[in-house]
Amino acid sequence: MLEVVEFLKYLILLYGGLFAITNPVGAVPVFLSVTHDLSWRERREIASKTAISVVATLVVFALLGQWIFKFFGSSTDAFAIAGGILLFRMALDMLSGKLSSVKISNEETEEFSEEVVTLEEVAIIPLAIPLISGPGAITTVMLYMAKSTTNLQRFAVILTIILIGITVWFVLCSANRIKARLGRVGIKVMTRMMGLILTSMAVQMIINGIKGAFGL
Repeated sequence: MLEVVEFLKYLILLYGGLFAITNPVGAVPVFLSVTHDLSWRERREIASKTAISVVATLVVFALLGQWIFKFFGSSTDAFAIAGGILLFRMALDMLSGKLSSVKISNEETEEFSEEVVTLEEVAIIPLAIPLISGPGAITTVMLYMAKSTTNLQRFAVILTIILIGITVWFVLCSANRIKARLGRVGIKVMTRMMGLILTSMAVQMIINGIKGAFGL
């Protein structure tokens, strides 16, 4: 029973952190912008493909993280420091109530809303990559997996990614209702809240990386 409780606590901790980084609610305006002239069925199809792409991307990097570290000769501590700096930059943008330029720029958003693209292209780029499963999310799942010491913890990381995918699907399918309920101001407020959480995560990630690198 105690193991189940600890597992659930760990799962909630991972989910909360990854939710703040992916920030699917913050992606609602972009989703509506690039799908404004599509039917409900097409929007739901894009939401499904986006969620699947997010899960596939994060799972692949989570599983290959250790080999990527070894290939480039980088330690997890060094990666934690670099990842913390990246997340901190994202958090500063989110605290100002805007999408991080690390994920997607305004020019890219306008480009995709003006061009004629297929459903697959919209779902994968820019929605899944880099808007939701961007550099920050990829870095985080790689570190989550690298820091996992048991198979149960590794399973928790994969399960967290799947739960994030389900959340992304639900949020994008409910994009119109979310925008109607929250409005642009509400979405910006929530983005700022996620940015505040992300700031503390980024600082802690840097501290942990420094401690590990210098044996403190």
